[in-house]
Amino acid sequence: MLAENYKKVMREIALAAERAGRDPADIKLIAVTKTVGIEEVRQAAELGITDFGENRVQDAEEKVKALPALNWHFIGHLQSNKARDVLPHYHLIHSLDRISLVKALQRCAEKEGKEVDVLIQVNVSGEESKFGLEPGKLPGFIEKLAGYNRINVKGLMTMAPFVDDPEETRPWFRKLRELRDANAKTGFELIELSMGMTNDYIIAVEEGATMVRIGSALFY
Repeated sequence: MLAENYKKVMREIALAAERAGRDPADIKLIAVTKTVGIEEVRQAAELGITDFGENRVQDAEEKVKALPALNWHFIGHLQSNKARDVLPHYHLIHSLDRISLVKALQRCAEKEGKEVDVLIQVNVSGEESKFGLEPGKLPGFIEKLAGYNRINVKGLMTMAPFVDDPEETRPWFRKLRELRDANAKTGFELIELSMGMTNDYIIAVEEGATMVRIGSALFY
């Protein structure tokens, strides 16, 4: 089932990219594994998936340590006191949204003698239940980050509202792309757009996603 699901998802990504005049190779699939075990992650890796997403530090610890050669992405809300647990093991943090977390990551990175790659989470929909910066605060936040030499901002992340019709998510994904473009000349690359999950990844790809975070469409 996993192999068939993987083929289907990759086919849908390719078709969406082609409709948007994009190269499918520019979109990275991140398999969200928060509800699956080590063996299923291993099977996914054997199919060719290289990037995996987790959103809880403690729940993921066993998997991350068992399969350290994989590219692990931290995609959930990160508490500042968990920064030291995430930094050594994760390829990219998708949920930077406040200066207190920036400071915690900076301190940990200095101790580890390394740098940390991050995406800034933006709450484009304005939903109170979601984390992330207000869009209007993004330029000022990026400006403040210039003072933290261990933090590499690679782009933006968002979560669209969950709706019955995925087409309704299009304005939110478009807004994130426009925010990225408007803030591109900041000293950071801002290449990546992490947006789109099982319910809406096709629309996200059409609107410019470079990373899609997919769990249930792969594993169930």
